[in-house]
Amino acid sequence: MAPPSRASKHAPPKSVLKPSTQSMKQKSKQVVHAAKSEGLSLQLEDDAPDFPRGGASLLSSGERDKVRSDVNEGDGATIVLRNKKKNEKRGKKLGASTDDDAGSLFGGGITGKLPRYANRITLKNISPGMKLWGVISEINDKDLVISLPGGLRGLVRASDSFDPVSDGEAKMDMEDHILSRIYHVGQLVSCIVLQLDEDKKEKGRKIWLSLRLSLLQKLDVIQEGMVLTAYVKSIEDHGYILHFGLPSFTGFMPKNSENGKGSSFNCGQHVQGVVKRVDMVRKVIYMSFEPDIASKVVMKELKGISIDLLTPGMMVNARVQSTLENGVLMSFLTYFTGTVDFFHLQKSFPSPSWKNDYNQNKKVNARILFVDPSTRAVGLTLNPYLVNNKPPPIAVKTGDIFDHSKVIRVDKGVGLLLEIPSLPVSTPAYVIASDVSDKEAKNFEKNFKEGLRVRVRVLGYRHLEGYAMGILKTSAFEGSVFTHSDVKPGMVVKAKVVAVDSFGAIVQFRSGVKALCPLRHMSEFEIVKPRKKFQVGAELIFRVLGSKSKRITVTQKKTLVKSKLEIIASYVDAVDGLLTHGWIAKIENHGCLVRFYNGVQGFAPRSELLLEPGSDPNSTYHVEQVVKCRVTSSAAASKRINLSFVITPTRLTEDDAVKLGSVISGEVVKVFPLVIVVKVNSKVYTQGTLSPEHLADHQGLAKSMMSGLKPGYIFDRLLVLDTDSNSLILSAKHSLVDSAHQLPSEVAQIHLHSVLHGYICNVIESGCFVRFLGRLTGFAPRSKAVDDPKANPVESFYVGQSVRSYIADVNSENSRVTLSLKQSFCSSMDASFIQEYFLVDEKISKMSSDQCPDWIEEFNIGSVVEGRVIETNKLSVVISFEKHTNILGFITHHQLDGSTLIIGSSVKAAVLDISKSDYVVDLSMKQVFIGRYKEGKSNDDSNRKKRKREVQRELKLHQKVNAVVEIVKENYLVLSIPEFNHVIGYASLYDYNTQKFAKKQFDIGQSLVVTVMEIPSSGISGRLLLFLQSMNEISDVSTSKRKKMSSAYDLGSLVQAEITEIKPLELRLKFGSACHGRVHITEVTDDNIAENPLDHFRVGETLSAIIISKANTSENIRKNYQWELSLKTSLLNGAGEMTAHLNPECFNYSVGQNVTGFVNKVDSEWVWLGISHNVNARLHILDSAYEPSELKEFEKRYSVGKAVSGYILTANKEKRLLRLVMHPLHTADGTQSHEATDIDDPKESVVSHICKGHIIGGRISRILPGVGGVLVQIGPNLYGKVHYTELTDLWSPDPLSQYHDGQFVKCRVLEISPSAKGTIHIDLSLRLTPDRMPSAKSIKSCNDAIENTERIEDIQNVRVEKAVQGYVKNVSAKGCFIMLSRKLDAKILLSNLSGGFVKSPEEEFPIGKLVSGRVVSVEPLSKRIEVTLRNPNSAVSGANDLKNVQVGDIVTGRIRRVEKYGLFISIDHSSIVALCHISQLSDDPIDDIASMYKAGEQVSAKIIKVDEDKQRVSLGMKSAYLIGHSNNTNDLPEEVAEDDVEEIGLSINSMHPVLAEVEARASVPALEVSLDDVESSDMGNLESINIQVSEEHDALDDNKKRRLKKKAKEEKEKEIRAAEERLLEKDIPRSADEFEKLVRTSPNNSFIWIKYMAFLLSLSEIEKARSIAERALKTINFREESEKLNIWVAYLNLENKHGNPPEDAVSGLFHRALQHCDAKKVHIALLGMYERTEQHGLADVLLSRMLKKFKHSCKVWLKRIQWLLTQNKDSDIQSTVKRAVLCLPQRKHTKFLSQTAILEFKSGTADRGRSIFEGILREYPKRIDLWTVYLDQEIRHGDEDIIHALFERATSLSLPPKKMKSLFKKYLEYEKTVGNEERIEYVKAKALEYVENSLA
Repeated sequence: MAPPSRASKHAPPKSVLKPSTQSMKQKSKQVVHAAKSEGLSLQLEDDAPDFPRGGASLLSSGERDKVRSDVNEGDGATIVLRNKKKNEKRGKKLGASTDDDAGSLFGGGITGKLPRYANRITLKNISPGMKLWGVISEINDKDLVISLPGGLRGLVRASDSFDPVSDGEAKMDMEDHILSRIYHVGQLVSCIVLQLDEDKKEKGRKIWLSLRLSLLQKLDVIQEGMVLTAYVKSIEDHGYILHFGLPSFTGFMPKNSENGKGSSFNCGQHVQGVVKRVDMVRKVIYMSFEPDIASKVVMKELKGISIDLLTPGMMVNARVQSTLENGVLMSFLTYFTGTVDFFHLQKSFPSPSWKNDYNQNKKVNARILFVDPSTRAVGLTLNPYLVNNKPPPIAVKTGDIFDHSKVIRVDKGVGLLLEIPSLPVSTPAYVIASDVSDKEAKNFEKNFKEGLRVRVRVLGYRHLEGYAMGILKTSAFEGSVFTHSDVKPGMVVKAKVVAVDSFGAIVQFRSGVKALCPLRHMSEFEIVKPRKKFQVGAELIFRVLGSKSKRITVTQKKTLVKSKLEIIASYVDAVDGLLTHGWIAKIENHGCLVRFYNGVQGFAPRSELLLEPGSDPNSTYHVEQVVKCRVTSSAAASKRINLSFVITPTRLTEDDAVKLGSVISGEVVKVFPLVIVVKVNSKVYTQGTLSPEHLADHQGLAKSMMSGLKPGYIFDRLLVLDTDSNSLILSAKHSLVDSAHQLPSEVAQIHLHSVLHGYICNVIESGCFVRFLGRLTGFAPRSKAVDDPKANPVESFYVGQSVRSYIADVNSENSRVTLSLKQSFCSSMDASFIQEYFLVDEKISKMSSDQCPDWIEEFNIGSVVEGRVIETNKLSVVISFEKHTNILGFITHHQLDGSTLIIGSSVKAAVLDISKSDYVVDLSMKQVFIGRYKEGKSNDDSNRKKRKREVQRELKLHQKVNAVVEIVKENYLVLSIPEFNHVIGYASLYDYNTQKFAKKQFDIGQSLVVTVMEIPSSGISGRLLLFLQSMNEISDVSTSKRKKMSSAYDLGSLVQAEITEIKPLELRLKFGSACHGRVHITEVTDDNIAENPLDHFRVGETLSAIIISKANTSENIRKNYQWELSLKTSLLNGAGEMTAHLNPECFNYSVGQNVTGFVNKVDSEWVWLGISHNVNARLHILDSAYEPSELKEFEKRYSVGKAVSGYILTANKEKRLLRLVMHPLHTADGTQSHEATDIDDPKESVVSHICKGHIIGGRISRILPGVGGVLVQIGPNLYGKVHYTELTDLWSPDPLSQYHDGQFVKCRVLEISPSAKGTIHIDLSLRLTPDRMPSAKSIKSCNDAIENTERIEDIQNVRVEKAVQGYVKNVSAKGCFIMLSRKLDAKILLSNLSGGFVKSPEEEFPIGKLVSGRVVSVEPLSKRIEVTLRNPNSAVSGANDLKNVQVGDIVTGRIRRVEKYGLFISIDHSSIVALCHISQLSDDPIDDIASMYKAGEQVSAKIIKVDEDKQRVSLGMKSAYLIGHSNNTNDLPEEVAEDDVEEIGLSINSMHPVLAEVEARASVPALEVSLDDVESSDMGNLESINIQVSEEHDALDDNKKRRLKKKAKEEKEKEIRAAEERLLEKDIPRSADEFEKLVRTSPNNSFIWIKYMAFLLSLSEIEKARSIAERALKTINFREESEKLNIWVAYLNLENKHGNPPEDAVSGLFHRALQHCDAKKVHIALLGMYERTEQHGLADVLLSRMLKKFKHSCKVWLKRIQWLLTQNKDSDIQSTVKRAVLCLPQRKHTKFLSQTAILEFKSGTADRGRSIFEGILREYPKRIDLWTVYLDQEIRHGDEDIIHALFERATSLSLPPKKMKSLFKKYLEYEKTVGNEERIEYVKAKALEYVENSLA
């Protein structure tokens, strides 16, 4: 920004940078419209003069006066009044009209006056209808925020963001919120102002915009190359349908547009494309998406263009008209003028002399920034980013402070321009005068000079201009809050209340940042009238709660504001033991949710809330209450915080602490429905809680006891299960209390395979959770919960149930305990469950009875009582008692003993059972019970004691007795034992783990076997407790007893066992006492021959078996058996002597042994067999058969249990696994193999079962490309290869057509050979019929030979003229190679491919084509065969054609081949191929014959010689021959007459053998190196020899012919011999032997090794080529680094093409190469390979890795730039250059940037290259080499204006004369190439001027 001119009387107002306070002058609409229409009509006239430059008007002076008078009439009074007020205020005459003020807009097309200031958009002069260019700065759900010119901000509603095709689509788009899908932040858009609203909150104007194209652009003028913007209407298969917002045209853009690869668009998205074609008939515009081209397209000048066609963002060619106070006035498109303010100049940091950069008539490219149709004002921009159609980068953010900002320019009275040192690029910033200092800033320019370093803070950012707005005031750096980013949670701030509403209060900090104080945080308590609490304007102290997404919330709760405790603002801040304040967010029954700062939450469980037991949390706490809490634990990763309201946890000493598992007493204090509060006798804990489930082990009794429990009841024995805050968790379960000393509280206290009491704390579908003491919990999965696998744990158990659990597994690392609740493992072996039942029942009876139960003494078990019948029913008889009216007795019909009772009758009965809690007595009238006692003395104590002594004397504990069921109760049985005087006993129907199981049915009178478990005592009311055997059918005795019994058996023991179950592969047996075993199917018979040997066994059958092994513990649990048994007769007969043979570790199997097993599993690849009880085997699908039909039915052929015999191929002793094959194993000599050693081959690549000639089964794994053949799988990891010639029995044109991947085939093994890497190479054949080897006599003709189907593998069987067939292997320009068999190839020269002309051998003889021919020559030693496809009768026909031509004839023909010495021409209508020597082509010498003639051209020539003996014809093509038709041959040179150079004659025999060899060898394709030089040199030698001999031969007389001919022959032989020696030395070998000789002589020559690899690849010997590469790496000396690197590169190319898979193979080889070679060279070599093979994805990954590894390498960064340019990723280049500059050393910057610029000129954008060169030259202006390179690139680019300007700059430098001479010389050479004489003279004159000035 330039300071104001001194000549000006008034300084420019501050409105240059701030919104103008002056209103825009409004004009009369009629006058304006009239002026517009009149002006437009003048422009459209043909005879109108050109628009004058400088803003002059086309109106005459009279017309202008008329317009002014019209304006003054309509608005003159206002203008005069305004001017009068201003004159009075300023006190002096107004110096300029208001049109020139900085706040108004200047159109320039009518008045003709030049403005003082550039057009700027402000809030005062913006108006509806104005078109603006902006950039999207924010995307919301319902609107867009657009940054406009001048730092303004506009809004776009979602409905105005696009033109809907229909109303339905508009609704759909609005519902889907697709703004974020079709727009992105930073996108440049054109918009139009819709309306302006007053914003009361912001005290400004809100600008509403529209992005609808129908309002912005018109399609009146459409030309090819024009840039248009459109919406994507729909996405089709081949492209996009476009919509321009107007119905007049539709558009189409193909998907394969240039430079648009990888671009994808969504429906509704804005697309800017280039018009390619316009179909005016269909009204379709065809466009292409080319961003680079679109950014360079300039609007063409159109005649009569109107202002409505100007669109923001349009690029135009502009010319500088004049400079203004704050910008530049420019003209463009002939008719228009526009201004550029100094925020949009070319340079981001314009100096004070910026006006010098804009000379008059300077041409620049500019883009339209805004258009105001009403005033015809146009704003332009020269910003380099915007000119390139990109938004300026953002490197700063609001609130940033920069200490060392540099003052670039001082604008007097206006402001300062600063350079902020941001990264990666500096950012321009402007500070207006009012923000320079806290004091008055009238003369601030005295304190600020250019270059001064100042401290600045960023106030805001202008996204479109790329300028930051700064402030230098000291107050701006004070205070803790400046922007939203400065606000931190927990910060205490002072703020002013600006608004109060029902939802809360809006407060404002001193910096202007606003925050919300929610209603619930305005006070500690609920506020009904918030406006009384908060007064607007009051300043209060707040604390920040959170600041997310620019939304700040604060609180006024005094507890939080004044809190001195640490805060929790993130989950990481929560440390165990931390005390902090929070507020309750939610209250639940199980706890409270507490919220902290920044949205962090924690949970306080109910036990930590300081609640009374049973109380409701809502009665103690309320939502939003501030609480002080303590962090007990936290997990930041899972965002969990556990809290406690107990601030000071109780500290316990070891003596005072109540240990878990201890037994205490307690008194009931309160009884709640879900908990019982008990007062305990403890020093620390005063109370405990008891859940209803823990009152008893039996669920029904627990409920009964809960219903009768009252405060004051005393529990004598309570078990401490856990501690919870200040209380204990207790249990009254007898099973837990009695086993308290056994219950564990830690995992270390649990012992494997033990049985523990516990209780279920949770039940889910997948299992049960069992808890012991504390929080120690085990899990019983569903498979281990119940014996019945179909049972559901949820239906089998309940929460709180007492259970016995078997410890199945303990994992100490993760503290996991696996349990089993199966009754078979956990059944109780005592009567504790029923004993607890009777004890609890007695307690319940005592709780319900206030008086002492005297009646119990009268109703003892077994006593006889008297009563009266009161009722009879179907089930029983009801008895009442006279003394105890509340007691009822019941006699079942079974206990009446045949008596009939009537109501009222008196009866005597014996007591069988008594229910004390229900006051019920069960009686019996059987005499066996009554007769045992005397009537009336049943209650005598002595008799009762006598009875107890009898029972004790007769019954013993754990004695098994027979009992009879007398009564079936709900939970137990009443039994009598007849053997012991019918004594009464009781047995439970349930166990701990079976309480919810279905009850087993018992019948009255049923006999059972029971065990005596408890002798009658007072503790159980004199009851005899029994144990039912049916309760533990699976486990009859305890674990300890089972161990004692099982220890009596040992290996080799004979047992008598009973079959309990028959499975497909085994028998399950039971023997001894609870011992279980199995007999594997292989242990039934000795020979294992019988099919289904288990069929003749039956369940329940008893067998004699022998124990052969013992199962381990884990296997016992898993399979439910302990012993392995055998039924083999050989073992049973010699059981006593077979102990030594029963060792389970014995593994006596050898390779080749025949074994038999039984199928136990079949899958798609394997058959699994059981060979013995502990040895398995498997048989692969491809080893089971060789017929494809059988292989397809593989799974059907083998059923489970089927006996299968096979031969052992491998034996793995460790895994006890065998692999079988179906046929015997044979050694190389054909004998059967019986190795005694064990083999463990994990790769299964064993071939001992495969021999040459075997027929085997296989499966096609892969069909190799080309003629590679087929890869066939013949084993699990074994593959063989089928050569292309071995696919079919007969020669087939397409042998691969009948095969596909995965197909089963029948193969014949041809050869097995080891490879260099140690692997096995197997050659296979799908030709199952042997070759018919015909004799020589059988081949009589070519036709007979072609019918032969043999594949010739021995060269001894090849003879000349033998008919052969083969497939084309490869083709070159000199012929082709064909495959005769897998071992023999043959070559066919180009001349022998056909009798006629072959234009393109590659097309006529593609690879894989079947051809038939005959053998021409055979070389057995070198194994070379040559074949011809020509008709054998062609020589005879050629001789006849030779008789038809004569010397002097003019003939036509086609060029067959071009050689250095001449042309071979095929004469039309004949089979003659003649030679035209190079000397006969033209009278003038010919330097390059190949550039003048091409194969296939039609030419005319004259026959100059015919040699019938040698069958040769020589031609001449000189113009003299064709014009004169001379037949005289005497004038011809002798060298032509007897030319002995190689030519294609009528017969192959006419070619010399040596030349034929050269031709044959030259036709072999090479890998990389061309051998044309070698070949041509030898050919030249042979030519000179033959020509010399021919000349000497023609010069001799007839008398000396014979002698000289012999001499010439001898010399010729010598020369041929020498030529052959040279060929052997120079030519590439053609066999493996020749290559081996060569590599031995030159072991360090990488070229030879690579050619060797190429030779093997040409034969499809990929493995051999790999082995040669490995040999080369080992052989080449380590000092030859470059040679070794060449081998690595060739090896990488090989793996890239033939690796399986290529990526893995290349990766492995690449890492190997890094260990031996220079890492950077290997990386660059691999990158080159990826680029050549177009593997762009891998190249990108590799380049990224290289940039990290070699970030200081200039070459690597240039490779990245080059790759980005080739991939059209121009957007990434700038960021890559910035990264490179930061990484590279300073000394490499110039080299890198200059090379990058060169790459931009060659492959990218020239503008970017120019900007890079300009940046370098700015640093190094005197580097002549940089100037030269820059000039070379511009000359190559070809823009003359730029080239001239650059030369002018270069030649204006002050450099030494030597450097200036080179510049002027280059300048002059350029002008000479252009051919402009005036410019040449100009350069000379300028050079002369420089010399004169230098001399002066």
